[in-house]
Amino acid sequence: MIKPDFWTVPPRILIVDDEKTIRLILRRILEKDGYQVIEANNGEECLEICQKQLANMILMDAMMPGMDGFTCCGKLHKLLGENSPPVLMITVLDDQASVDLAFQVGATDYVTKPIHWAVLRQRVRRLLEIQWAMSELRRQVEKQQMLTEKLEKVNQELERLASVDSLTMIANRRQFDRFIETEWKRAQRNDLPLSIIICDVDFFKAYNDTYGHPAGDSCLKKVADIIIRNVGRPADLVARYGGEEFVIVLSETDREGAVHIAEKIRQSIKDAGIPHQGSKVTNCVTISCGVASRKLCLGKEKSESQPSDLIRKADLALYEAKFQGRDRVCVDSRS
Repeated sequence: MIKPDFWTVPPRILIVDDEKTIRLILRRILEKDGYQVIEANNGEECLEICQKQLANMILMDAMMPGMDGFTCCGKLHKLLGENSPPVLMITVLDDQASVDLAFQVGATDYVTKPIHWAVLRQRVRRLLEIQWAMSELRRQVEKQQMLTEKLEKVNQELERLASVDSLTMIANRRQFDRFIETEWKRAQRNDLPLSIIICDVDFFKAYNDTYGHPAGDSCLKKVADIIIRNVGRPADLVARYGGEEFVIVLSETDREGAVHIAEKIRQSIKDAGIPHQGSKVTNCVTISCGVASRKLCLGKEKSESQPSDLIRKADLALYEAKFQGRDRVCVDSRS
């Protein structure tokens, strides 16, 4: 049975036959069953009608003067493609070659003359049911594709948010851990240098105590922006390491290059002149930096060292920078 909601708009059937009597009989039968009926008396008129309003199905006589039903059906499919409605071919020919030709040009089914009206009504109903089911299936598939695309976008956004620090909007510790692991393996595989810089805002607790936590958050955002501007290369990573600490991963960068960038960052933050009356270094915000680099290495050393070793060396260099009085860059001597 056709689903009830299918009948909210009665299916539209196009009758294509050069015999007026046949068209009249078909119209009466089909309208009695609740269908809307459109008529065409030749193939050319059928194509013209189908370009203006799409029927739900077509009843087409195979043998018509001028453009016959086979030719019309073939042109209809070329014209409308997948949107072509099902065609029920009506023919006096019941030989195998005619049947094969009907299906070859795109007919969905056929009935022979003289027409058995009960059979015709059932064929019409069955084709409309199939067409409705296929249309419904396409709608469901399209809906599922839309939902899948939306879900993928949501997952991508969640993945992005899971990798971003919510305050500074730069990479977070999770993203740093993944990135350093990937870059470390690449550096090992290709014998490339790799450097990291760990930065710490000097006397940041005193900054929060002096200006309050909202001002402290604003300060960290400014520091993050300055670091980003001084790193620049898309291949590198700037991440919030935790609290007032930031970490920079510099791909294919040796110790001298990393020290140069660290000094640029340190000086740029100092030049920004962010007031810090609680600092014991100067009256503006400063940072201390620790630099460590992975040298080109071969053999056993290649498999024994780990990213954590590089991080530990940079952390020790940062500790040395603080010990020496802050607002400076120190390098791990073993890098």
